[in-house]
Amino acid sequence: MRQGLRGCRCHTWWLAPDVAAVRIVVDRAAAIARCGVSVEAHVNRILEQEYSDVFPKEVPPGLPPVRGIEHQIDLIPGASLPNRAPYRTNPEETKEIQRQVHELLDKGAINNITIRYRHPIPRLDDILDELSGSIVFSKVDLRSGYHQIRMKLGDEWKTAFKTKFGLYEWLVMPFGLTNAPSTFMRLMNEVLRPFIGKFVVVYFDDILIYSKSMGEHFNHLRAVFNALRDARLFGNLEKCTFCTDRVSFLDYVVTPQGIEVDQAKVEAIQSWPTPKTVSQVRSFLGLAGFYRRFVQDFSTIAAPLNALTKKVVPFTWGTSQENAFHMLKDKLTHAPLLQLPNFNKTFELECDASGIGLGGVLLQEGKPVAYFSEKLSGPVLNYSTYDKELYALVRTLETWQHYLWPKKFVIHSDHESLKHIRSQGKLNRRHAKWVEFIESFPYVIKHKKGKENIIANALSRRYTLLTQLDYKIFGLETIKDQYAHDADFNDVLLHCKDGRTWNKFVINDGFVFRANKLCIPASSVRLLLLQEAHGGGLMGHFGAKKTHDILASHFFWPQMRRDVGRAILKKNIKMWEECLPHIEFAYNRSLHSTTKMCPFQIVYGLLPRAPIDLMPLPSSEKLNFDAKQRAELMLKLHETTKENIERMNAKYKFAGDKGRRELNFEPGDLVWLHLRKERFPDLRKSKLMPRADGPFKVLAKINENAYKIDLPADFGVSPTFNVADLKPYLGEEDELESRTTQMQEGEDDEDINTIDTSTSPHIQHDGPITRARARQLNYQDECPRGRVDAHHKFAATIGDGVSVAKAQRLWTVVVGP
Repeated sequence: MRQGLRGCRCHTWWLAPDVAAVRIVVDRAAAIARCGVSVEAHVNRILEQEYSDVFPKEVPPGLPPVRGIEHQIDLIPGASLPNRAPYRTNPEETKEIQRQVHELLDKGAINNITIRYRHPIPRLDDILDELSGSIVFSKVDLRSGYHQIRMKLGDEWKTAFKTKFGLYEWLVMPFGLTNAPSTFMRLMNEVLRPFIGKFVVVYFDDILIYSKSMGEHFNHLRAVFNALRDARLFGNLEKCTFCTDRVSFLDYVVTPQGIEVDQAKVEAIQSWPTPKTVSQVRSFLGLAGFYRRFVQDFSTIAAPLNALTKKVVPFTWGTSQENAFHMLKDKLTHAPLLQLPNFNKTFELECDASGIGLGGVLLQEGKPVAYFSEKLSGPVLNYSTYDKELYALVRTLETWQHYLWPKKFVIHSDHESLKHIRSQGKLNRRHAKWVEFIESFPYVIKHKKGKENIIANALSRRYTLLTQLDYKIFGLETIKDQYAHDADFNDVLLHCKDGRTWNKFVINDGFVFRANKLCIPASSVRLLLLQEAHGGGLMGHFGAKKTHDILASHFFWPQMRRDVGRAILKKNIKMWEECLPHIEFAYNRSLHSTTKMCPFQIVYGLLPRAPIDLMPLPSSEKLNFDAKQRAELMLKLHETTKENIERMNAKYKFAGDKGRRELNFEPGDLVWLHLRKERFPDLRKSKLMPRADGPFKVLAKINENAYKIDLPADFGVSPTFNVADLKPYLGEEDELESRTTQMQEGEDDEDINTIDTSTSPHIQHDGPITRARARQLNYQDECPRGRVDAHHKFAATIGDGVSVAKAQRLWTVVVGP
């Protein structure tokens, strides 16, 4: 039975290393299960009996065969040949030279005069994408792969080097030569060309074989081994891995579920000391940047560290750099599993932008495939919030366009306006360019449902906010040792020994409390709490009173109200778009002056919890209400709220009625009309334009609050107005006949005769007629009595709220030249 295993064909589903746990799906392969032979033993038998010549312990002596791909060195025409003196060595180095001569090869000289050629090297992310859907992997590593390639005949002398033992030249391709990687990749692509892209990926001397079943995998292994045998390429069995569901490849760990970070690299990151120089920062960023696809918002987190690598920036390791350093280490230590893309499933894209960076995540069935992040710089930092969100979408599409072009995908956005990209009528040049690129993709935009309830979404992040708060105040553990040296609470320690209570103070577990409120000594913790209560978390930058109420419900220290007033005297926020959700939450949580309750409390019967409420502080016991008691409580709460609203409405009405008088007009009365901006937008385009017009005749009284007036048709609005928009006209009725409208229907436009000021020094055309100028004109002794009366009427008109410009026009009509 064991002799029949060599020719059998195993088609299995890989479950475990032991074949006893493997389900065999063909008849002859049942012999393996009955004999208890492991897959590892089966693979070893194949290697020993069929392909022992492909995996020798040492590379066979002699030169590699001429395969048609040899390393060629083309010298730059006219370049002088290098001729350097031999190295000076001591006896110990001489022994090492005798053992390994190639270490003395100086390849820099020949590389400087060699023409450089380029051969395409496969992208790492493209290699990993090919592994999607595979469940079993094998890795083959060549033994001294470069030395298995011949130097081209006639180019050996170009690799010559001197030693004290003589002049040597390479017959096989050594490491370090220009174009050596390109030559090696050309050979590997030529040897394995029939299999690349089907079940083989090659990256220099690393060959990864992947399959969707175990039986298929054995066939793939034999095909690769035969190709290596035909090309006389030899593998290093010690570095090979066969028939496994977890393989380390190019510093990644590949599994059927996806790719992970190599734990060896994670340990190196965890033990990385705090950088002391710019070069050490670059080294850390180089290692961390290799795994940036596993870290969401990598560029934003690493921004403080990247700032240190600039030439013009002095090296200053501060708090922001320390936080970024530890956050990157933590993110990489707990890096998620990235799913390999499945092109039969729908891709989902999420992107977002902040003040300093943007990021995105590619998902399938809610599982991340890759992360993308980019630090903003230059003019992009000055973009509006909408432009940054749109730019983030464009950059993520550019990064993953090879995934997204063939098939329709979904874009999840928390920015509502991005849903209406296609319906925008007018676009500026930048938006038009972006929208044209976006429209080349078959996408569907969906608004994130989790963002529809902003308060619930904010509360869902309470763990993160609480963690940040705990980090800011160091868990409050540091204040225990500060009480004894604090001027505010050192006397409390003397009076409250042995658990005694003094002046509402008590000590519990080293902390000082006053009426169940934690006492905070004079230290930086006070400032941190002030910042958190005023502008951190979900507080909303309210005034001193509300900020004090929030703090006073949890903490105590003398003169807290004074400290709160000083802390909130700062510049106004300039990023309102990002703060609006927090402001909405803070408003719904703050005490309303009319209802004497929070809006959230009125609707739900309880106060929402802010990050500062989630800290484990002592509090009084609260009863658990059953459903009936809860309903009674809500009913009483609503009744109290209604009474408060009615009482405040009566107070507002009393204050508003103080300066209000009742107006009644009769048909035929003349009134001024207030030009409201909403109703007369063309007449109120500028703040310098008139705010009133008239006088107009009242035609009819509609009701106590509305009147119909004789409004010219050129105004284009209904002639019915509220009494609040009307004011009585104090002039004579015959003045109405002299009123001119803005446009006379059926008449030709002509210039209005101007006032001749040569004989009347009282009327001046330089600038508008102000109240002071009208008052001066009233007391001119030379002015006729009729004109003085008109001046009085003009001043009274202005005093009634009519604009100066309209009164000036009326003055020209009434007084006349």
